Amino acid sequence: MQSETEKSMRRILEEESRAILNIPVTDDYEKAVEAIVEHVHRRGGKLVTSGMGKAGQIAMNIATTFSSTGIPAVNLHPSEAQHGDLGVVCPNDIMLLISNSGKTREILELIDLLKRLYPAGIPIIAITGNRDSTLSRLADITLWTGGAPEVCPLGLTPTTSTTMMTVIGDVLVVNTMKSIGFTVEDYARRHHGGYLGQAAREAASNIDSPAV
Repeated sequence: MQSETEKSMRRILEEESRAILNIPVTDDYEKAVEAIVEHVHRRGGKLVTSGMGKAGQIAMNIATTFSSTGIPAVNLHPSEAQHGDLGVVCPNDIMLLISNSGKTREILELIDLLKRLYPAGIPIIAITGNRDSTLSRLADITLWTGGAPEVCPLGLTPTTSTTMMTVIGDVLVVNTMKSIGFTVEDYARRHHGGYLGQAAREAASNIDSPAV
C-alpha cells in the first residue's frame, strides 16, 4: 500500500508533467530566439534577465546558463535597478522579464525606467502565466506558461509556475545554441572547471584527434 507521501509525490509529478506538456507551443519561441541571436550574437549586446522573488531566482539561473553557452547574459534585480544598477543595460541589449502574474510592481517599474533611459526602446521578451497581463501587453514577445495551477496545497507557493519558467528558459537556451552553432569546443572554453569542464575538454580533444 502506498503511503500518503508516495501518493502525493505521484500526484505532483503527474500534475507538473501535464503542465509542461501543455505549455503552448507558438512561433513566439522562434521570434524570441531570433531576437536574442540578433541583439547578442550579431550586434554584440547581451541578454539581461530580471524577475522578483522566486521568478528572480529562475531569471538568474537562465542568465548563467546562457552565459555558459555562448550568449553573454546578466541578471538585474528589479529593485536594485532603481538604485543605479540599471546602468548595466546598454543600447544593443535585450531583456527577458519573468513574472507569473504579469503584474509584479517592480518589473513594471523596471520597464518604465528602461523607457526613460532608452526612449528608442530595448526589446522585451516576457515569460508569464497571464497572457492578458500588463507585462504581456508591454512586451514585444510573450511566452505564456499556460497558467497551470500551483501544486502547492494552498495554491499560492510558486511551484508549478517556476517549473514552467525553468522549462521555457531551457527551450530558449537549447534553440539559441543550435541557432548560433555552439560547439563542444566553445563550451570547453567557457566552462573550464569541474566535471563539466573536464568532460567538455575531453570531448573537444576527441574531435580534434579522431581515432584512425
